[in-house]
Amino acid sequence: MNRLGDLERAVMEVLWAKDESLTVREVSRALADRDLAHTTVMTVLDRLAKKGVVARSREGRAWRYSPAASRESYVSELMFEALGQTGDRDAALAAFVRSMSGNEAEALRRALAESDQPRT
Repeated sequence: MNRLGDLERAVMEVLWAKDESLTVREVSRALADRDLAHTTVMTVLDRLAKKGVVARSREGRAWRYSPAASRESYVSELMFEALGQTGDRDAALAAFVRSMSGNEAEALRRALAESDQPRT
């Protein structure tokens, strides 16, 4: 999984914030404060589609774009990729856990407890 550049991340934030697919024009409007050309947003969305980060479907003459995965799934993949770059996964995980706040550690404990529960 490739890390997203600044503009790609901004586009994805727009898509992740919506419960529906968006056209290039709608994404451009949401990024109006960046003063981007319509073609720039179109190019970014096309590249994200080719990378598999967004899904697109044709609606008339326009494409509609939506995230291929949730923000949480994307970040999870980045974390696994980062772990794959270390020679000692256990040490990397331990260092990560030591850097967590109390609330984050508690959230991790809950997630681990839930993952140990049998699925019905």
